[in-house]
Amino acid sequence: MTDTTVLELVSPSALLKSEPVEMVVVPGTDGNFGVLPRHAPMISTIRPGVIEIYEGGKVSERIFVAGGVAEVNPERCTILAEEAVAVSDIKADEAQAALVAAEADLQAASTAHETANAEHALKVARARIAALKN
Repeated sequence: MTDTTVLELVSPSALLKSEPVEMVVVPGTDGNFGVLPRHAPMISTIRPGVIEIYEGGKVSERIFVAGGVAEVNPERCTILAEEAVAVSDIKADEAQAALVAAEADLQAASTAHETANAEHALKVARARIAALKN
């Protein structure tokens, strides 16, 4: 029996992380869920939020994701993220500028497609700012 599970974090451009972890908490669309070794198989969509990686019983790393999909099985948790960045690398002024831009895009949207894109960008921007506060 093993006391770790493998976390694989993949962005559109690269494999960002592939390492054994004690536990990972993922921001699922229906709520956060924790993944421990020997977890039951599941697939979940991910909302914009923070992945928390646990080592030694405490959070060792926090990674912001803009959304995506997670696949869990007894040996690993694979996260396919739209975008991923360490919370420590988020700059508050850039996050605030993205929020202002998303709000302006939503106000200017004239089609259903533009509205949907702007609403998603607004959710991501708000979640990025929230990640800085926690």
